[in-house]
Amino acid sequence: MLKKNTLKTVKRDDMIDVTTEVQAFIKEKGIQEGVALIYCPHTTAGITINENADPDVKKDILRRLDEQYPWNHTLDLHMEGNTAAHLKSSTVGSSQQVIIHKGSLVLGTWQGVYFCEFDGPRERQYFIKLFVDQ
Repeated sequence: MLKKNTLKTVKRDDMIDVTTEVQAFIKEKGIQEGVALIYCPHTTAGITINENADPDVKKDILRRLDEQYPWNHTLDLHMEGNTAAHLKSSTVGSSQQVIIHKGSLVLGTWQGVYFCEFDGPRERQYFIKLFVDQ
C-alpha cells in the first residue's frame, strides 16, 4: 500500500503538517495495526516529527536551522547556490516511521508529521507506505 502525495510549497523554508493526510490514508485502507513510513524523495526537503500545537515551534526550528546553515555562506561551492537547503535536508532526514495501533498513528499528544521545505517554493511529492501486521 503506497500513496504518492503532491503539495505546493509557498515559502523557501516551511514545515507543512501532513499528519491528517497520513491518517486519512490509514483509514482509507482500513489498517488497524502496522507501521506508516513517510518518505521524501527530494534532496532539499525532508520529513520530521515535532510539536504541532504551538506554531512558534516551527518558526523556531526554521530560524535555528538558518542560523546553523546560512543561505549565503561565502565558502559554499554548490553551483545552484542552495547548499543550505541540502544541509538542512540531511539534518532533518528524508523519512519517519510511525506505529499504527487501533487504526491511528501512535504520536504524542502534541506531535505531528511535517513535510519540511528548504528550497521553495516548489511542487513537491512525498510517499506514504503502509506495512500491515499479520
